[in-house]
Amino acid sequence: MEQPFTNETIDTLQLPQYEEAVLKPIDSSYLTVIWVNIALVFGLIAIAAGAGFYFIDEMQPHWLGITIGYSVVLVLTIIVQVVSFKNKAYAFRAHDVIYRSGAIATTTTIIPYNRVQHVAQHEGLVARWLGLASIEVFTAGATGSDITIPGIEKEQAIAIKHLLVGKIQNQQANEE
Repeated sequence: MEQPFTNETIDTLQLPQYEEAVLKPIDSSYLTVIWVNIALVFGLIAIAAGAGFYFIDEMQPHWLGITIGYSVVLVLTIIVQVVSFKNKAYAFRAHDVIYRSGAIATTTTIIPYNRVQHVAQHEGLVARWLGLASIEVFTAGATGSDITIPGIEKEQAIAIKHLLVGKIQNQQANEE
């Protein structure tokens, strides 16, 4: 027997509010990873600019403008990265994962566990040295990961990966 189709209006004010979830900030030692990345990128740029000033005579008259521009970009990068670091936080709830990030504009992504297709754990060189890892959560149809949560203690990242893999396996078992 076919059930009649209904399409009731939802009172959006009665929906659960994700803003009420307590988000956990990423590990404070992840700031070291950020500092190392900034130092590597801007160090290489400084070396290239120094070589350019030394070997290319046409660059020498512009050294002051290039140096000021370099300094402004460096300071802005540091400010944006620190603000972004402070905004990164996550929560794993009973039915979904929440991740907040951003510096200029803050983005909150919520992925229900029944949409998760794959989960990966990564450790960069500096992060591994600090005992940190990142978790990537993939859903169907996306070309890359939907969220990447960096700066998680390695043991906790392993536990999160096991939690998500278990949720995926439970979902697949329920579909069969």
